[in-house]
Amino acid sequence: MKLIFITAALAQVASLSSAASVESGKEFWESWTSQIDPFNVTIPKITQTTSIDPFQECVDYIPDSSLITINPKEWPTIWDTATTNGMNESAEFKALKGSIDWTKAPNIQVRQKDANGNLIMTGYDQNSDPDCWWSASTCVHPKLQDVNKDVYYCSEPETWGLSYDDGPNCSHNAFYNFLQEKDLKATMFYIGSNVLDWPYGAMRGIRDGHHIADHTWSHQPMTTLNNDEVLAEFYYSMKAIHLATGVTPRYWRPPYGDVDDRVRWVATQLGLTTVVWSLDTDDWAAGLTETLAQVQGNYDAFIDMGKNGTFKAGGQIVLSHEINNTTMQLAVDNLPKILDAYEHVVDVATCMNITYPYQERTVAFFPFNIAIAKNKTGDQPATAVVGTNTNGPVTATGAWVSETGKAALQASPDAAQGTKKSSAAFHIAPNAVLLVVVVMSAIFF
Repeated sequence: MKLIFITAALAQVASLSSAASVESGKEFWESWTSQIDPFNVTIPKITQTTSIDPFQECVDYIPDSSLITINPKEWPTIWDTATTNGMNESAEFKALKGSIDWTKAPNIQVRQKDANGNLIMTGYDQNSDPDCWWSASTCVHPKLQDVNKDVYYCSEPETWGLSYDDGPNCSHNAFYNFLQEKDLKATMFYIGSNVLDWPYGAMRGIRDGHHIADHTWSHQPMTTLNNDEVLAEFYYSMKAIHLATGVTPRYWRPPYGDVDDRVRWVATQLGLTTVVWSLDTDDWAAGLTETLAQVQGNYDAFIDMGKNGTFKAGGQIVLSHEINNTTMQLAVDNLPKILDAYEHVVDVATCMNITYPYQERTVAFFPFNIAIAKNKTGDQPATAVVGTNTNGPVTATGAWVSETGKAALQASPDAAQGTKKSSAAFHIAPNAVLLVVVVMSAIFF
């Protein structure tokens, strides 16, 4: 595992560009419907949502039609590229595509894969890295103007940014129970196909107050897809998440970390900002390309960093997964040690002071200092965070405080400085940022 250190003391502010409008004055997501109220979620009690047996087999279910109705004709084929099943020819997709000025799209080629599925980098100048291609250089500073800047570390010191990819998992109930018991909130990067397969899992995520983000429709290396395919992967995964949670993500994580400025540009047209990571547990590899002991060694090294002052100036975003029982058990085993080693363990929205992580402004997150003071991380009614004025900036600063937040600080000024072991959702801390070069032949990131 190759580690690249980048010092980071100042908060990174993600510059969100306007999302595409299908109709004049109307954002593309405003035509979507959902029966789910993020603050009043009732999940039907079936085997899949009540069992805490980690060896319980996944049981297919048809969601309650009063909550979620899925017409297969209106969606891409599960786990296939999102242009399948005629979705690229649908009226809604054509309207979306037509609302974007493609003359401004960067002229960056679609990447190719070899017979083994590995990205072909022959002929690409990895030193100058003109396209900020993460897979070639772990670049996190786009070369292209007018694209949303990557989020790749937590700006708050002594903080572990908790994130899990590839959910919702069909048998995750015990894992989410554990997070709830520890009062932890995480950023959950959901795959659109998984959301339609297991919508109650996504409902659990939003009900528990986690920060829900996008991980594409079918989990493919995004730079290998053409513009229509990239657009569809974003669009239909965002739509699936909206259907099952009532919110529409502003943030996404590229599968395998594979992103360049062309993909970032398309993402920006939908109001999406790229989130990568600064530390990689490699938990997905346990029992595959690494032994369980090796993966535990990764966790141990990161936990030691929390104890030895490595992250005094800034935090980290940690890549981990909820793809199977092994990765979830690793989280359960290590989170108590992480909580002991780091001042704060919080979701990415909290550690980056992101006020509105969703397109809708009915849901908001407290800035880091307020979240710590109030012991409230995760999603909150916007009125509780910003009052009646929801037209403020997407990203807050550490100094930004609404009248509601001011009252919280006045009531608990010491807590605002970050009390050791305070539960803010995710609590962990990093200083220098470590970008991990992940093997691109891996099955999951």
